[in-house]
Amino acid sequence: MSVLVFIETEEGKIKKSSREAISYGAALGEVTALALGTVGTEELNTAGANGATKVLHVSDERLNAGLIQPYAEVLASAANHTGAEIIVTAKSSLADAVVGRVAAKLGASLVSNVVSLPDTSNGFQVKRSIYTGKAFANVSLTTDKKVLAIKKNAVEIKQDGGNAGVEAFDVNLEDNLFGAKITSTEKAEGDILLPEADIVVSGGRGLKGPENWGVIEDLAKTLGAATGCSKPVSDMDWRPHHEHVGQTGVKVSPTLYIAVGISGAIQHLAGVNSSKYIVVINKDEEAPFFKAADYGIVGDAFEVLPKLNEALKKALA
Repeated sequence: MSVLVFIETEEGKIKKSSREAISYGAALGEVTALALGTVGTEELNTAGANGATKVLHVSDERLNAGLIQPYAEVLASAANHTGAEIIVTAKSSLADAVVGRVAAKLGASLVSNVVSLPDTSNGFQVKRSIYTGKAFANVSLTTDKKVLAIKKNAVEIKQDGGNAGVEAFDVNLEDNLFGAKITSTEKAEGDILLPEADIVVSGGRGLKGPENWGVIEDLAKTLGAATGCSKPVSDMDWRPHHEHVGQTGVKVSPTLYIAVGISGAIQHLAGVNSSKYIVVINKDEEAPFFKAADYGIVGDAFEVLPKLNEALKKALA
């Protein structure tokens, strides 16, 4: 089965979620990956470790801006060029807009938030996450071409492959595809960004003020985690708004989510309930968050976190 995987990059590096998409595609068939804009050959070679046989690279600098229309044109052209039966991408705000257009161009079925490999015992059926992770739906795809957007952190990254060959891929892109212009981009700060994080440590009003956030940052540093917060915390400007995790903020699906001093309002839970494991630390044993937790600690965060951090440092040394 021929598979085309759309790679997203940031600052010249392949995103972790795109490596997951490549690994997913490798379980389906022979993978050709597609990269756009300025990115080094050595970096693209590393897609082979995740399962790509080769990478098609469209190095047109106009694609660095991440405009939807030219991206869709290139991806559709690559699908036709490779004869791909399945197009795979990580689910993201950019990919959502791109693959919708690609599916329309190709007459393909499109399923987003895919969480497992397809069942082909009776047709082609995939499982997807719905209702902010509260339920799953099994969807049958009947078209010849299929587009699958994979939920982040739903796939284990394959790392035992070799280098992928990189080939230049030329697409004639008309100027009218670049009619839109991105005037500015504001990026979240931090060493590890929430959407890509495998571990997230979040704090709530139980921390009593922004001056106490050191215990969250110390634990996150020890674990190599991203930091997040509840909506009230960002509303009070204790933490920047890009750290707000929840239904109206950033939705995350890490392997481990640690909630400290957060009661567990339904809006917050909607943004984190796709996490593989949830640990709750709260001195209120009646906090609703404990009902959603895999593990819970009833105790004062200012006593628990320093001890937990020291124990983790010793364990990880």
